[in-house]
Amino acid sequence: QVQLVESGGGLVQAGGSLRLSCVASGNTFDIYAMAWFRRAPGKEREFVARKSWEWTDGSTHYADSVKGRFTISRDNAKNTVYLQMNSLQPEDTAVYYCSAVDWLNTYWGQGTQVTVSS
Repeated sequence: QVQLVESGGGLVQAGGSLRLSCVASGNTFDIYAMAWFRRAPGKEREFVARKSWEWTDGSTHYADSVKGRFTISRDNAKNTVYLQMNSLQPEDTAVYYCSAVDWLNTYWGQGTQVTVSS
Protein backbone atom coordinates (compact mmCIF):
# COMPACT_ATOMS: atom_id res chain seq x y z
CA GLN A 1 0.00 0.00 0.00
CA VAL A 2 0.96 3.58 -0.60
CA GLN A 3 -0.15 6.57 1.43
CA LEU A 4 -0.21 10.07 -0.03
CA VAL A 5 -0.43 13.31 1.91
CA GLU A 6 -0.89 16.63 0.14
CA SER A 7 -0.13 20.04 1.58
CA GLY A 8 0.41 23.60 0.46
CA GLY A 9 -3.08 24.66 -0.47
CA GLY A 10 -4.60 27.91 0.64
CA LEU A 11 -6.12 31.20 -0.37
CA VAL A 12 -4.30 33.36 -2.89
CA GLN A 13 -5.16 36.36 -5.02
CA ALA A 14 -5.39 36.10 -8.78
CA GLY A 15 -1.92 36.26 -10.30
CA GLY A 16 -0.34 34.73 -7.26
CA SER A 17 1.51 31.46 -6.75
CA LEU A 18 1.31 28.37 -4.60
CA ARG A 19 3.37 25.22 -4.37
CA LEU A 20 1.63 21.98 -3.52
CA SER A 21 3.50 19.02 -2.09
CA CYS A 22 2.60 15.35 -2.05
CA VAL A 23 4.58 13.00 0.14
CA ALA A 24 4.37 9.29 -0.60
CA SER A 25 4.99 6.66 2.04
CA GLY A 26 4.60 2.92 2.39
CA ASN A 27 5.47 0.65 -0.50
CA THR A 28 6.76 3.36 -2.83
CA PHE A 29 9.32 1.18 -4.58
CA ASP A 30 6.98 0.16 -7.42
CA ILE A 31 5.54 3.61 -8.12
CA TYR A 32 6.34 4.65 -11.68
CA ALA A 33 4.32 7.85 -12.05
CA MET A 34 2.58 10.47 -9.97
CA ALA A 35 0.04 13.03 -11.00
CA TRP A 36 -2.13 15.90 -9.84
CA PHE A 37 -5.84 16.15 -10.46
CA ARG A 38 -8.36 18.71 -9.31
CA ARG A 39 -12.08 18.97 -8.71
CA ALA A 40 -13.74 22.34 -8.87
CA PRO A 41 -17.11 22.96 -7.19
CA GLY A 42 -19.89 21.37 -9.22
CA LYS A 43 -17.49 19.84 -11.72
CA GLU A 44 -15.92 16.47 -12.30
CA ARG A 45 -12.35 15.67 -11.39
CA GLU A 46 -9.91 16.68 -14.10
CA PHE A 47 -6.31 15.91 -14.92
CA VAL A 48 -3.75 18.62 -14.19
CA ALA A 49 -0.24 17.20 -14.56
CA ARG A 50 1.64 13.92 -14.56
CA LYS A 51 5.26 12.93 -14.19
CA SER A 52 6.59 9.49 -15.07
CA TRP A 53 9.76 8.21 -13.45
CA GLU A 54 12.96 8.25 -15.40
CA TRP A 55 13.22 4.47 -15.54
CA THR A 56 9.99 4.39 -17.54
CA ASP A 57 9.88 7.17 -20.14
CA GLY A 58 10.50 10.14 -17.87
CA SER A 59 7.69 12.08 -19.54
CA THR A 60 5.79 15.03 -18.19
CA HIS A 61 2.29 15.99 -19.31
CA TYR A 62 0.06 18.93 -18.54
CA ALA A 63 -3.54 19.82 -19.15
CA ASP A 64 -3.85 22.57 -21.74
CA SER A 65 -5.44 24.83 -19.17
CA VAL A 66 -2.30 24.88 -17.01
CA LYS A 67 0.51 24.66 -19.57
CA GLY A 68 3.05 27.39 -19.08
CA ARG A 69 1.73 28.19 -15.60
CA PHE A 70 2.10 24.98 -13.60
CA THR A 71 5.18 22.80 -13.19
CA ILE A 72 5.30 19.29 -11.76
CA SER A 73 8.57 18.11 -10.26
CA ARG A 74 9.89 15.35 -8.10
CA ASP A 75 12.33 14.99 -5.22
CA ASN A 76 13.19 11.31 -5.25
CA ALA A 77 15.09 11.43 -1.97
CA LYS A 78 12.03 12.82 -0.19
CA ASN A 79 9.45 10.68 -2.03
CA THR A 80 7.75 13.96 -2.82
CA VAL A 81 6.12 15.42 -5.89
CA TYR A 82 5.48 19.13 -6.17
CA LEU A 83 3.11 21.24 -8.21
CA GLN A 84 4.33 24.78 -8.64
CA MET A 85 1.37 26.92 -9.65
CA ASN A 86 1.99 30.41 -10.99
CA SER A 87 -0.33 33.04 -12.45
CA LEU A 88 -3.24 31.50 -10.61
CA GLN A 89 -6.73 32.43 -11.74
CA PRO A 90 -10.13 32.07 -10.07
CA GLU A 91 -10.90 29.14 -12.38
CA ASP A 92 -8.03 27.25 -10.76
CA THR A 93 -10.04 27.12 -7.53
CA ALA A 94 -10.49 23.46 -6.66
CA VAL A 95 -9.51 20.65 -4.37
CA TYR A 96 -6.22 19.32 -5.68
CA TYR A 97 -5.52 15.61 -5.38
CA CYS A 98 -2.28 13.74 -5.72
CA SER A 99 -2.22 10.26 -7.21
CA ALA A 100 0.43 7.58 -7.55
CA VAL A 101 0.48 4.60 -9.87
CA ASP A 102 2.25 1.29 -9.47
CA TRP A 103 1.80 -1.90 -11.47
CA LEU A 104 -1.34 -2.90 -9.59
CA ASN A 105 -3.09 0.14 -8.19
CA THR A 106 -3.76 3.84 -8.33
CA TYR A 107 -3.56 5.59 -4.99
CA TRP A 108 -5.10 8.89 -3.99
CA GLY A 109 -4.49 11.48 -1.34
CA GLN A 110 -7.16 13.31 0.62
CA GLY A 111 -6.76 16.53 -1.29
CA THR A 112 -5.82 20.10 -0.48
CA GLN A 113 -8.01 23.12 -1.13
CA VAL A 114 -6.79 25.89 -3.40
CA THR A 115 -8.88 29.04 -3.56
CA VAL A 116 -8.02 31.90 -5.89
CA SER A 117 -9.78 35.19 -5.28
CA SER A 118 -10.37 37.74 -8.04
